[in-house]
Amino acid sequence: MDHAPTLDLACEAQLRIRNLPAYMDRISDRLQSFEADASHHGGRIDFRFAFGEASFDMDRLVMRARAADRDGLARLKDLLATAVDVYAKEENPEIVWTGDLAGETRLAQFREMTVAGVRNLTPHMRRIRFAGEDLARFAKFGGMHIRMLFPTGDVPDPLWPTLGGNGLPVWPSDDRRPVARVYTIRELDVDAGFIDVDFLVHPGESVGAAWAMQAAPGMKVGIMGPVGRPVRQAEWYVMGADETGLPALARLLETLPASTVGVAFVEVADDAERQPIENATRIELRWLPRNGVPAGEDKRLADAVRAVAWPKTGSAFGWFAAEATAARIVREHWRGTLSLGRDETLAAAYWRRGAAGLMAG
Repeated sequence: MDHAPTLDLACEAQLRIRNLPAYMDRISDRLQSFEADASHHGGRIDFRFAFGEASFDMDRLVMRARAADRDGLARLKDLLATAVDVYAKEENPEIVWTGDLAGETRLAQFREMTVAGVRNLTPHMRRIRFAGEDLARFAKFGGMHIRMLFPTGDVPDPLWPTLGGNGLPVWPSDDRRPVARVYTIRELDVDAGFIDVDFLVHPGESVGAAWAMQAAPGMKVGIMGPVGRPVRQAEWYVMGADETGLPALARLLETLPASTVGVAFVEVADDAERQPIENATRIELRWLPRNGVPAGEDKRLADAVRAVAWPKTGSAFGWFAAEATAARIVREHWRGTLSLGRDETLAAAYWRRGAAGLMAG
């Protein structure tokens, strides 16, 4: 960064954890995956993000965060508390932040949104436009996804989450809790105040698909975000996605630098499911129609991605989002056969055959 932001907001939390150093390698790895630079200073580890700074003091068992604005500080508190909560779970960590923004209950990453428009892109892909206020946050932090909070037949009038003292969401009881699923921000216009989301509509137990099929202007939903790790910038990419990963892949093709090269494979049910993508890059897009093969059973997507030869020079990245078995096959090839690291690949399971999941499938 040419000019570091002025970090006017600061907070800290005492960690009642017996063995913090035992968890720090995994905590550090997770934070660095959100594009943080880490440095060690005796018993302290510092993390520098584009939007602020954080540190863990192993001797005093304290974590600290500093940021230029409220969104940045809320983001840091969420990232740090989530990492501690995940990796020190066996100690049931108690986290209470003090300092700036302590005691707030408004969840910075939450917005209530209203359906503003619905249109079909293909026979099975529906684009829904959501209108809301103060959406600038969703253009920050490099995350492409949002967690959508749906009302259901069992909970038609849900309560939205609030902010806890640990910096993480506090959810209502099950009888008022919305169902959460993760979707891609297909397009965001902060000035106009809208977010477009593409929904794969299909029969089955998918909460998101069922909601999208009867969505109409004026309906309310909640969103939280942005979520997900930033995609690493590279000169060359190999990508693969089925219909559930298509919105994210399409957004990448439309937003990566024009000089980016590589190849992207998209598996769809048939040619009717192809959709226009304003590919701003030099990445070659190849469609793979299943033509009657059930979703999750066609092997060609994983095979095509594995067959691509990686360049010998320059920066490269592999990105894959599809059914869980295909994602595992690709991940094992990249990590095991090619010995590529987490900073060079991302292979995500967006759905699993026979099971409802948190992602769009």
